[in-house]
Amino acid sequence: MNSIAIVGASSDRKKYGNKALRAFVEGGWKVFPVNKAGGIIEGLEVFTSLDEITEKVDRVSMYLPAALGITMLDQVLRKMPCEFYLNPGSESDELIALAREKGLEPIQACSIVNIGLRPDMFSDD
Repeated sequence: MNSIAIVGASSDRKKYGNKALRAFVEGGWKVFPVNKAGGIIEGLEVFTSLDEITEKVDRVSMYLPAALGITMLDQVLRKMPCEFYLNPGSESDELIALAREKGLEPIQACSIVNIGLRPDMFSDD
């Protein structure tokens, strides 16, 4: 089973950080929601940082503004994911450059579409 950390997971079903969580669960992935607020989202325990996840993470998918994403790069690097996605709206030239300097190869694409699903398949309700 593939695993993914959704950084910027949200309890707001209108946000892509929630739609991604639901899409990857539906796609059969082991999902680790990450949000500094913690709690429970869509029935899953939320990690307040990537460092709290003790299991292997195959993919990190970022749903944060670039300025916040930059602050997470060292945590992403420590997880050593096979893939690091910067979803639309989470990327910036600075973030991409810093990620590459650290040895990460960010993929600028919608990670939901990558697994054959679409965000509009997931209700806002």
